[in-house]
Amino acid sequence: MFQRVERIVRNRPAPPCGRRLMRGLAAAGLMVASAFAAPTATLAAATKGPDTVADTAAQVMDAVVNISTSQTVAPSRGVPTPELPPGSPFEEFFEEFFKRRQQQGEDNAPRRVSSLGSGFVIDATGYIVTNNHVIADADEIFANFSDGTKLKAEVVGRDTKIDLALLKVTPEKDKPLKAVKFGNSDILRVGDWVMAIGNPFGLGGTLTVGVISARNRDINSGPYDNFLQTDAAINRGNSGGPLFNMDGDVIGINTAIISPSGGSIGIGFAVPSNTAVPIIAQLKEFGETRRGWIGVRIQQVTPEIAESLSLGKPRGALVGSVTEEGPAAKGGLKAGDVVVTFDGKEVKDMRGLPIIVADTPVDKQVEVVVIRKGEEHKLKLVVGRLDEEETKDSAAETPEQKPDAQPPVATTKALGVEMAELTPELRTRFKIKDELKGVVVMTVEPGSVAAERGIAPGNLIVEVNQEATMTPKEVQDRVAALKKEGRRSALLMLSDAEGQVRFTALPIE
Repeated sequence: MFQRVERIVRNRPAPPCGRRLMRGLAAAGLMVASAFAAPTATLAAATKGPDTVADTAAQVMDAVVNISTSQTVAPSRGVPTPELPPGSPFEEFFEEFFKRRQQQGEDNAPRRVSSLGSGFVIDATGYIVTNNHVIADADEIFANFSDGTKLKAEVVGRDTKIDLALLKVTPEKDKPLKAVKFGNSDILRVGDWVMAIGNPFGLGGTLTVGVISARNRDINSGPYDNFLQTDAAINRGNSGGPLFNMDGDVIGINTAIISPSGGSIGIGFAVPSNTAVPIIAQLKEFGETRRGWIGVRIQQVTPEIAESLSLGKPRGALVGSVTEEGPAAKGGLKAGDVVVTFDGKEVKDMRGLPIIVADTPVDKQVEVVVIRKGEEHKLKLVVGRLDEEETKDSAAETPEQKPDAQPPVATTKALGVEMAELTPELRTRFKIKDELKGVVVMTVEPGSVAAERGIAPGNLIVEVNQEATMTPKEVQDRVAALKKEGRRSALLMLSDAEGQVRFTALPIE
């Protein structure tokens, strides 16, 4: 069973394809909680929320706006007239029905579609923050205020990766705008009280109260997922609305919910204010985002890889490959390094590094701490700028091995693969680039761990536990030495025929 992660914009009427972003997440298991006996008064005090949020709400309610958009959608394709056998009793009826529809142009006229979301004013001069998906593809955008004022909005800039947009309206001379300020989302704790204000189901300004349920949530919506999770009721139409702390500071922008029905079930997600603030500042100044970039491909440090590298426990981000002439390469980073600190910030796991790098100012010199062959090294590099339009190279196809059509090759078996020394004939057979070196994988044992982890014929074993290997015997000798040392797994650096490098750990038999 899967739940739906939805972008919470209210469409009316819903366009044929909708704007809803849905992603499948495995359904969470039911958790049963038990509590020790406690005095009734103590238990009541522990579960009681704030006495009232009316004063705080009164201070910020006027800064929250309804975002209404409209767009023209292409006409839907007409329904073809069904083919019926000649002489069918319904033939004449269907022909007349579909002919009348075509004459009336029911399926050929463009339609105007409107949708509703939320936003909030961050500057009295007219800057408004909302979600990008609220205003995506809109022909017209209006900000509707609680006093009935309706102002046309223009897009200053948008960021699709974090799903934020900055709008600008021109305030009326006799009606100054009320603005709210951002708070520090990093100091939030699970259990802190928050309130959400938005426009659920087009009803206008609505306030709900809840707590922070979790931090740093990854819902697979983008490369920089770092959501706050809250149980404050959030429904469709709340997209882009603010999540406030009890001081009236914005500590999140409501963006998505998990729901099987489209309504709130107490699992909502908000972009943290500390993630949003630098993005909004860039949109305001440049009209676009300018993220940091260092030019590395990274992997998760699994328990097996951590054991192979003597890290103790999984931590940091494993560098799989380094872009030639990129900031990382110029700073001395190498494939196989584990980045544990970047610009003074701890890199807890693979997901943390892209977020930290993206938030780092372009052209800033930073210190990077890496673990290389069990030793800590401090490097310095200058952060570059990410090309937002760049696309990932598609994985190179692994040529199929055809043993019946090829001359026999002497092979050696280890770690669930048969391997051979790389010869000119094998380089041609697997279309391996001339500059690449290593031991070529000939076959992979079906059902083995090597097969499960994607090792395929034509891959090159470049290193075993960060020691270069050029012959199958070197691979065998290195594996034997690791086994003698009491290691449970061997860390392989693998390369495909195009030179894309990755690491994987295989158990030592």
